[in-house]
Amino acid sequence: MANDYKTPGVYVEEITKFPPSVAQVETAIPAFIGYTQNVQHPILGDLKNKPRRITSMVEYERLYGFAQNETGITAEVVANPNTGIPDIKVEVKSPSKYKMYYSLQFYFANGGGPCYIVSVGDYSTNVVDFQELSDGLKASDKVDEVTLLLLPDAHAMNADNYYNIYKAALDSCVKLQDRFTVLDAYVDPATNLDLEPLKPVQILRDKLSGSVDVLKYGAVYYPPMETILDYQFADADVEVKLEDGSKPKLDSLKNSKNALYFQVRAAIRDKPLTMMPSAGIVGIYADTDANRGVWKAPANVGMDYVIRPSVIISDEEQKDLNVDVNGGKSVNIIRTFTGRGPAIVWGARTLAGNDNEWRYISVRRFCNMVEESVKKACNQFVFEPNDANTWVRVRAMIENFLILQWRAGALQGAKPDHAFYVAVGLNQTMTAIDVLEGRMIVEIGMAVVRPAEFIILKFSQMMPQS
Repeated sequence: MANDYKTPGVYVEEITKFPPSVAQVETAIPAFIGYTQNVQHPILGDLKNKPRRITSMVEYERLYGFAQNETGITAEVVANPNTGIPDIKVEVKSPSKYKMYYSLQFYFANGGGPCYIVSVGDYSTNVVDFQELSDGLKASDKVDEVTLLLLPDAHAMNADNYYNIYKAALDSCVKLQDRFTVLDAYVDPATNLDLEPLKPVQILRDKLSGSVDVLKYGAVYYPPMETILDYQFADADVEVKLEDGSKPKLDSLKNSKNALYFQVRAAIRDKPLTMMPSAGIVGIYADTDANRGVWKAPANVGMDYVIRPSVIISDEEQKDLNVDVNGGKSVNIIRTFTGRGPAIVWGARTLAGNDNEWRYISVRRFCNMVEESVKKACNQFVFEPNDANTWVRVRAMIENFLILQWRAGALQGAKPDHAFYVAVGLNQTMTAIDVLEGRMIVEIGMAVVRPAEFIILKFSQMMPQS
């Protein structure tokens, strides 16, 4: 509407020619839901079930403390006649149930960035409770920025509770449609992985339920990783068995046998800490998103801080893990390849592995990003006139955003028309009744790039030509 000028003079009016834009939302902001050393802060007060954003281990330690001290560590001094220097045999009989601190270390070591911590309690009860984790999961629903879910302490429960809490996480993803769940194949403590390496996968497929519309929001990884992370312990809790049969505590050796004291501590530090892969995988998600894009499959990447997988999976064994002909629950395997690294992520499928539309993690997460970005951008048009002028602005805004995604390599097609379409308008996406009832319906189609999961090289011999 033109201004009604009444005083003589020169006036300047700026004309807005550029359409509104879509700002891409963050794609790799995980929520770690579990137990911490502290749930009370001297300044912030109660931290229980109150999601807090952190960006480093230093910030985590300042707010939530450290890992629970291990109480089941024993060190046996064994004479070595070849060197004259005794060897130290370390055993961790009952590792701590609480893995939040170690998981954060694993996450940041593999490229992780900002994340949210949802503390559901402290270490005082020495119990991982299903209801407490459920309450923490509900608290994470309130944080719009979260895009990934994982529960590092859930493995301390039994298999039924473990898969039920992750089913609740998947249901949360379905409800909110802006996040993705990363889980591990549950390993029963009584299972001997050397004898039954694939039993955890069968337990997963038997106990985790859900339709394709639910399972497409999650991905599972296997096997556990032996890492270089250090157990946290107090000297007074470590029992040392000496060659003479005595069993003093480690702290008593600091003055009497100083050299042996430091040798035992070094041996405990060298003991591999077994971790479920999900925390490191989420770090790889963040690193891949930052360096390539959310549309790039987070696979064929080496994991850091890993010595070896706890189970070696062959090509023959993986074929039935990657493709599940019965339920479609694909399991992404982490494998060792000679000359490439001890732990290469060798799978990129969601739990809906038999579904052509939502088979790949990168497709699901890219669509999450576009849906959330466009949804937030369209908020500015709520209560705008539902007419052709608004429809043109909305379509132009979304098309400009998708052209940028196409140029970045996220959409497949020789030209934008082949890569996506945006439709909005009367007799296109809306009827006259829709307009009368205040509904503006926008339809978006995208040809998202998919990973080259199988590369087939065909060779043949030719007849001599000259």
